[in-house]
Amino acid sequence: MAHAAQVGLQDATSPIMEELITFHDHALMIIFLICFLVLYALFLTLTTKLTNTNISDAQEMETVWTILPAIILVLIALPSLRILYMTDEVNDPSLTIKSIGHQWYWTYEYTDYGGLIFSSYMLPPLFLEPGDLRLLDVDNRVVLPIETPIRMMITSQDVLHSWAVPTLGLKTDAIPGRLNQTTFTATRPGVYYGQCSEICGANHSFMPIVLELIPLKIFEMGPVFTL
Repeated sequence: MAHAAQVGLQDATSPIMEELITFHDHALMIIFLICFLVLYALFLTLTTKLTNTNISDAQEMETVWTILPAIILVLIALPSLRILYMTDEVNDPSLTIKSIGHQWYWTYEYTDYGGLIFSSYMLPPLFLEPGDLRLLDVDNRVVLPIETPIRMMITSQDVLHSWAVPTLGLKTDAIPGRLNQTTFTATRPGVYYGQCSEICGANHSFMPIVLELIPLKIFEMGPVFTL
């Protein structure tokens, strides 16, 4: 999860998030190079008193600074489109979880386990135990296996919500009357936090998401749901 004074992105826990971090670094490097060149050109313009008539009307230079930005845009667009299509792929998921947004809590349904349904509310400050995180911990966590393709079916019962877990690279809108889906495969166990990322009312910031990811063998051993 994020920590105080963090500058970069959270550590990746899924292949999609690893691709997003790589693309972020790739685009950031291009931005740094562009900023450096522009600042260097401005510095030379402000500090050099010499003028050259060949620079005032240079067709070759105008051609270069027209084609070069187009090439840079292609270098940014190609990996971006690749990741966009990867996030839309649904490759034979082994487990399906339905998430329903409410004002202001989440309801989860394990469709492959006899329709197991439970609600997940934020823990009030008076119920927090040592080690719990204020405004982030919930009474019922979503327990899922790692290294298993999981499909999330996301919708809402009242207003717009958004189911987001940054470390997994997930952010899917929950829209009333519409069922959106997203898939992910977690690569390491742990407890990961998210929040509703769509302003949904007065208590928008009080409906966190907590995923507890465990090895598949432990998940299959028995009831791991604390209801």
